[in-house]
Amino acid sequence: MIKTGDVIKYKDNVDTDVIIPARYLTTGDPKELSLHCMEDLDPTFHDRAKEGDIIVAGWNFGCGSSREHAPISIKASGISIVIAKSFARIFYRNSINIGLPIIECPEAVDAISDGDKVSVDLDKGVITDLTTGKEFQTEPFPAFVQDIITAGGLVESVKSGIIK
Repeated sequence: MIKTGDVIKYKDNVDTDVIIPARYLTTGDPKELSLHCMEDLDPTFHDRAKEGDIIVAGWNFGCGSSREHAPISIKASGISIVIAKSFARIFYRNSINIGLPIIECPEAVDAISDGDKVSVDLDKGVITDLTTGKEFQTEPFPAFVQDIITAGGLVESVKSGIIK
């Protein structure tokens, strides 16, 4: 599976409270959550995020609470993948559970700039900055995780019989 999009870049320690502010946790509707994704950190995010775009971020992305609303709001905003230097463990798990691919690759994060066009081959673990031509290797997801992401998340993979 290959994901290609424009990069929206953030720094270290982007926590779940800025990914989706707590005042919007009264809804579980993904589209409603997407309207407020990143608004306290980046008020332009909702207007500039397009279907297929890619978030690139520093260390400890998704730190803070264990709320699933954070990766749900990112995915519903059209973001196809998040590349970071590292992720908070519960955010990592929640992202896979809802079918949002996330990859750790510090070297890629250091080299990729906001606005670059990037392609990610999830099967091979190859990240290519199409703007600069630089390529980065990361560990591809195991087959069962790729199946979860392809199905649209853990629940959908169980419903479809991929995971029994």
